[in-house]
Amino acid sequence: MKKILALSFVVLTIAGCTQTQQGAAVGAGAGAAIGAIATGRPEGALVGAAIGGVTGAVIGRVAENSDNCYYRDRNGRRYTARCPQNY
Repeated sequence: MKKILALSFVVLTIAGCTQTQQGAAVGAGAGAAIGAIATGRPEGALVGAAIGGVTGAVIGRVAENSDNCYYRDRNGRRYTARCPQNY
């Protein structure tokens, strides 16, 4: 029962975060678990959490900008702009 309450608290806390923050939290948790399993040491869990947190934040940041489209101008330069709303 305590595990269910703790998990519910974590899920509800993360629900109010931005995509970047959610990605960082999930990435850090997954990285810590993988690091701990792979190395069997606390240091591995810390390194995994750091790497997972950064990676998750980057992925979350990209997900926040999903309403932007990528275009190329006549000179071949790439730029982003808001996607048309009428698909």
